[in-house]
Amino acid sequence: MLTHWLLTRLTVLNGEFADAARYSMVALFSTTATRLRLWLLQRSRNTLHFFLLFGVSQGCGSTTTGKLASHGFASMAAMSSFPPQRYHYFLVLDFEATCDKPQIHPQEIIEFPILKLNGRTMEIESTFHMYVQPVVHSQLTPFCTELTGIIQAMVDGQPSLQQVLERVDEWMAKEGLLDPSVKSIFVTCGDWDLKVMLPGQCQYLGLPVADYFKQWINLKKAYSFAMGSWPKNGLLDMNKGLNLQHIGRPHSGIDDCKNIANIMKTLAHRGFIFKQTSKPF
Repeated sequence: MLTHWLLTRLTVLNGEFADAARYSMVALFSTTATRLRLWLLQRSRNTLHFFLLFGVSQGCGSTTTGKLASHGFASMAAMSSFPPQRYHYFLVLDFEATCDKPQIHPQEIIEFPILKLNGRTMEIESTFHMYVQPVVHSQLTPFCTELTGIIQAMVDGQPSLQQVLERVDEWMAKEGLLDPSVKSIFVTCGDWDLKVMLPGQCQYLGLPVADYFKQWINLKKAYSFAMGSWPKNGLLDMNKGLNLQHIGRPHSGIDDCKNIANIMKTLAHRGFIFKQTSKPF
């Protein structure tokens, strides 16, 4: 019975640790039952020590630990709860903008969604979602409507970008996100939203860009750190890599935000700790 238990336990060991354990097992089969029991006791202590050390290092949030955890080597604590994140809240954002083939200039934001994700539970606590009326190219192109699902009636009569930005600020204040003691950061699928689109349109319109828009987490980079591969096709590749069902329709801003939140929750559940990827402006 003891030998059967030992063989069963060895099937869950990996790499060099497994090889060493198998080698030791062969040697021990020729020893007395007493020596075998002593060896098992020592191995149990070593295994516990390994898990304790790994659990402590995971709390430090190293990139290496994040990679290991994302592939299933999470500590015992992470198996039952999310690891401590660096932020109280993640603000998931995904713009949709005017577009055509060839591309029109300037592009203008037409959908402005934000999900407030609790950094401890990774659950959505609040939603900001508004459509925005474009002013330079006021008529949406057929290509834009087909891509995003946004029709002309959804943007006609909606607030301007300046008005939407003012409402975002009001929402941030209401949600307690402007409190200096509350750590929050935006999360986007790529750098385009906050590195190119928003600052570009604000510059064109002569509008200031709030400081909270100037740092973010690029989910593509976070995913590549965790999984070891770059998601060339964005959300579709990330969902596939994590065996997740895609939510809603692609290129719907609010649906893309829900997919981002779901991917983040899955990575966090595997022990990944999210870090800022943007460089300070």
